Amino acid sequence: MGVSPEAQQFAQFLESVSVKSSTPGLDLAIVRDIVETHHRASTEPEGVTYAEVDAGGVPALWAIPEDADPDRALLHFHFGGSVTASMHSDRKAAGHIAKAAGARSLVVDFRLAPEHPHPAQLDDAETAYRWLVSQGYQPRNIGSTGHSIGGTLAVMLPLRLLAGGEPTPGAIVSISPWTDLTIQNPAVDKNEETDKMLSRGTLELFRGAWLQDPAVDFADPQISLVNADLTGLPPTTVYYGEYETLAGDGAEFGRRLADFKVTSEVHPMPEGQHSFILAAGRVPEVDQAIQQMGAWLRRHLGA
Repeated sequence: MGVSPEAQQFAQFLESVSVKSSTPGLDLAIVRDIVETHHRASTEPEGVTYAEVDAGGVPALWAIPEDADPDRALLHFHFGGSVTASMHSDRKAAGHIAKAAGARSLVVDFRLAPEHPHPAQLDDAETAYRWLVSQGYQPRNIGSTGHSIGGTLAVMLPLRLLAGGEPTPGAIVSISPWTDLTIQNPAVDKNEETDKMLSRGTLELFRGAWLQDPAVDFADPQISLVNADLTGLPPTTVYYGEYETLAGDGAEFGRRLADFKVTSEVHPMPEGQHSFILAAGRVPEVDQAIQQMGAWLRRHLGA
């Protein structure tokens, strides 16, 4: 049982974008333009409309499925290592997840590094979350979702709220999260050949841009979720591709959730790529995973 031809085509697409964006000597603005083309991997989800909004000063984009539950919302964080991508590159994939969950999704256009290092991204996540609450959504009816650095932010936000003694979103979907900023997990090097988007070099580049404070310890539990106290985290499901450099990060974080008795599931996708949700609507394995994510959110939101 190999992967579908569509999954193979998606891996080739990721590789082609990666080759372009890693051309030596490119200006960061051009790299960002190239990374935006990842949106082409997703189809337009049928029956989803979009609206740009100002979420308390943070630009954001609603993905609104027909018949979405008016009381529930998702808060979605895009990929890109904190350095690239935007609400536009994630719009369609987020729309597919929103449709599966039967809830509208607010795709957050958080500030990017190196212009805006950590914690700007988390600050923007929190601002957008507070804006959602101000719009009348109950925390328990909000799902925190994202992939890559967005999958990290989807967990960091509830942890920050917990640390402040505040109610958290009702459920988390974390896809391909980066959970060990020491970049020491063996999978990083083991999967260097099979991951068509990320490499150790890219991760180090992102880390340098994101965590600029020389006093930051990369193993700090506030930075590396594999070391965090996860007590009190809402129901969390973790997805990652078995072929990605961050496969070990996802697996280790899944074990950590179990250690802290968080209601959780872990779904490794066979031969899956990093940020595989970008293939929404084109790759059957991805669409199946998105249906599962939607079911998780339907089950746990509002509980």
